[in-house]
Amino acid sequence: MQISIITVGKLKEKYLREGIDEYSKRLSAYCKLQVIEVNDEKAPEEMSAAEMEQVKRKEGERILAQIKQDQYVIALAIDGQMWSSEKLSAEMDKLALHGRSQVAFVIGGSLGLADQVLKRADALLSFSKMTFPHQLVRLVLLEQVYRAFRISRGEPYHK
Repeated sequence: MQISIITVGKLKEKYLREGIDEYSKRLSAYCKLQVIEVNDEKAPEEMSAAEMEQVKRKEGERILAQIKQDQYVIALAIDGQMWSSEKLSAEMDKLALHGRSQVAFVIGGSLGLADQVLKRADALLSFSKMTFPHQLVRLVLLEQVYRAFRISRGEPYHK
């Protein structure tokens, strides 16, 4: 399976980079992983609703340019469905069974995802109703994808 993580912005924090590197290494035994970082838009603290939409639209265009036609797209969105680790594993197994071996997970910037990205998504996934920094979500996502592969193969994992 080929997993792409398409995310807005560069990772700056060393502790997150170390965690992401660790899970990327672990995932190499299960899939081909690609992390694609698209540039984020400069966004001042105070913005109008129209300015926020413009930032999301520009970031969204960059995201959409990275999505391949045949990829199954799972967008991380606060209004998405909340899945257990077992459900994520089952969904990934189902995709593989149906020949959908290219999966893209999309993580938006600090303002979230543009409507055009949400419309392109085949599924919307939420980790929580809480808001998390998008850089931290990248680490949590990689851990959950790793856990999903372990569950699928009947290998031990922490519950």
